[in-house]
Amino acid sequence: MSKPTIEMINSRPDDATLLADEAKYCSFGDTVHYVEPPKIFDGCEGSYMYDKEGKAFLDLQMWYSACNFGYANERLNNVLKKQIDTLPQCASQYLHPTKIELAKTIAQGMEKRFGYEGRVHFNVGGSQCIEDSLKLVRNASGGKSLMFAFQGGYHGRTLGASSITSSYRYRRRYGHFGDRAMFVPFPYPFRRPKGMTAEEYGEHLVAEFARLFETEYHGVWDPKVGQAEYAAFYAEPLQATGGYIVPPRNYFKGLKKVLDQYGILLVVDEIQMGFYRTGKLWSIEHFDVKPDVVVFAKALTNGLNPLGGLWAREELINPQVFPVGSTHSTFASNPLGTAVGLEVLKMTSETDYEKMVMDSGAYFLEGLKTLEKKHKEIGEVDGLGLALRAEICTEDGFTANKALVDKMVDIGMSGDLDWKGTKMGLVLDIGGYYKNVITFAPSLHISRQEIDQGIELLDQLITRAKKEL
Repeated sequence: MSKPTIEMINSRPDDATLLADEAKYCSFGDTVHYVEPPKIFDGCEGSYMYDKEGKAFLDLQMWYSACNFGYANERLNNVLKKQIDTLPQCASQYLHPTKIELAKTIAQGMEKRFGYEGRVHFNVGGSQCIEDSLKLVRNASGGKSLMFAFQGGYHGRTLGASSITSSYRYRRRYGHFGDRAMFVPFPYPFRRPKGMTAEEYGEHLVAEFARLFETEYHGVWDPKVGQAEYAAFYAEPLQATGGYIVPPRNYFKGLKKVLDQYGILLVVDEIQMGFYRTGKLWSIEHFDVKPDVVVFAKALTNGLNPLGGLWAREELINPQVFPVGSTHSTFASNPLGTAVGLEVLKMTSETDYEKMVMDSGAYFLEGLKTLEKKHKEIGEVDGLGLALRAEICTEDGFTANKALVDKMVDIGMSGDLDWKGTKMGLVLDIGGYYKNVITFAPSLHISRQEIDQGIELLDQLITRAKKEL
């Protein structure tokens, strides 16, 4: 689909009617309204969303990195259409070819990358796959329910996922979480202590974590039996909602050494950073460590179908230790999702996505650096592949400036920016500990012209926002 047609425009209620109905009939509990009134879109294609009038909005967040391969990707859409005409549904107690082929492709890729045999387990989305992983690691550890996780980490909003997501606001109304994770600091180079290099900062945080195991009185380790109270460490290699923070390259290697020493599993959350967002199929590949469990979702189906999964080492997930019925969803490994997921992996195997994404990311980052030099309110730009960030600050270049970011989002969604005499909009996502970081996750197929367009529109945004505050 691209721009909405006249027939489509005339066939639906106007925006005011729809918004009034939403206010009366829709739960607000399953959505987020970043602007008021919320924007209604009617079409999408490539890097753009379109409103009822056909106005283009350049999207630099691509459904929180679910649509890595562009909106309405023709190749992937055609696979979905074909699957609808062959085997659109299949009960999960039966098998269908693409489930097996997709699991095999992922598992063989993991063995090639990390050297471990393992198996793949499917479910319908990121939070649900995190839930399944929690069952897996609890089972593997003899029922231990406590986990380590990062400050600033986000793993979902189901009950189990909320217990390992650091934000208290996702738990506040739902009672006491006795199995809440122990949250440890994530290396945040922009806000590191003065006098330390990024690498020294990473080493410092690893050493601080290792101190928890020095004595039983630190509360996590029983030296008499050599056993930790914690089953696993849940980690995003780059924090996503936390602000696309890129850790020092030495950090995860040091952390994994400590985890291995004390028998704690490393569960890597690739829900937002997987499928070449950072220039590697899995973002953890940048850091030279071998995970025990990998959770994935979102871009596996390019946003066309809610499907995700996890991969785990054979000794954690073989049928003798994790038997039939350990978890279940009616829609897990549905044939529409597995068909598209298999095509995604075929497509990425035919093109050098690593080079394509790293080259485009470097070009985009250079554009952001030009803006950083021009606007002292941009405290830092950074990124890995096409996972990029711009931290918006006050004029001191360091103090978080949420008000300026909010104004930029409002202007972008107004659709009143100028691109060579045409009015258009800009879709941004905001993250970070202080909600002052623009997190960029454009289509992996974004063109140089579209990157240039994005940089120009960002320049307009911040210039106008500073004047209007």
